Amino acid sequence: MTTGWNFHELYLWHETGNAALLVPPGLTVEPGEHAENASTKRRFRNLMEVSGLTEQLVNIPSVPVTEDDLALFHDRDYIRKIKALSEETGGKASEFTPFGHGSYEIACLSTGGAVQLLDAVLGDKVNNGYALVRPPGHHSEPADGKGFCIFGNVPVAIMKTRKKHQFARAATVDWDVHHGNGTQYAFYSDPSVLTISIHQDGLYPLDSGFHGERGEGKGEGYNINIPLPAGSGHGAYVSVFERVIIPALYAYKPDVIIVPSGFDASCADPLGRMMLHSGTYRELTKMLMQAADDLCGGRLMMSHEGGYSASYVPYCGLAVMEQLSGIKTAIDDPFEALFHAYTGQDLQPHQTGYIDIAAEMVAAIE
Repeated sequence: MTTGWNFHELYLWHETGNAALLVPPGLTVEPGEHAENASTKRRFRNLMEVSGLTEQLVNIPSVPVTEDDLALFHDRDYIRKIKALSEETGGKASEFTPFGHGSYEIACLSTGGAVQLLDAVLGDKVNNGYALVRPPGHHSEPADGKGFCIFGNVPVAIMKTRKKHQFARAATVDWDVHHGNGTQYAFYSDPSVLTISIHQDGLYPLDSGFHGERGEGKGEGYNINIPLPAGSGHGAYVSVFERVIIPALYAYKPDVIIVPSGFDASCADPLGRMMLHSGTYRELTKMLMQAADDLCGGRLMMSHEGGYSASYVPYCGLAVMEQLSGIKTAIDDPFEALFHAYTGQDLQPHQTGYIDIAAEMVAAIE
């Protein structure tokens, strides 16, 4: 089994400036660090190197996408706006998405990293892989860079590689704590892409991610949202995978499975209120790998999204990479025992109702 790894130093040079998490500084807000900064990604990369795992993976180089590639999903006026602002001193893609000089080129490289890894998986150069890209992409819509995202990394990757590899069906499983509204938008009327998002109910965006958003037209029934109440832990997520996500994948039979991968559903994250630990991400990855083996020759690709705990994201990421590669390193998660012991990690009765509603949607998939 071979596992691909995509990373580029320039991903870390995307500048989001000062903020108090996501609020701009001012006379009543002391300047601090923007939530979407380079440190979580840098520390993930660093732990991978310290563990010795990086050198055992297949390096997938980044190649920037073109404006025509971006236009597969994005409005050209929006692309031109980002490019023009980036050529000057930077600006905002939306209220919470600041960027600096050169971020257009970095965002093109980030999207390109996702494209290159998906191409490698589809071309059977690797069995699976992870693109540690930045800026993220799953909130970005055609003319709006919501939620720290500039361009839709996964939508563009699917649209571009579909032309080359002519695959019939793809499935996305978004486990970021926030709703994957951008990926949903991209394929809402397209039955050739099954979009699934498991996220904290009513967190972000406030106006999307509900059970009733099922797709439209020919795509009706091919979008599944699984909002869970705050405080959901390991048991709730495993139950969702067992009762909803894995059955949906087997019913749909995709040619490739793609994970917009955020680690902000962890116990330690400042922008979410869920209770996952690295063992949860390891278990969910194992379940997806088994489904991929049975359905699509093991083709499984992950593209990095959120996760804002610089201390904990690296251990969640390493757990996923160990599972993907089948290589256990000598590094153990020093937080896992503590987080595993938190009260409420088991599936709770009030969480079951949310899962029941989502489970009913699987029957509509053909």
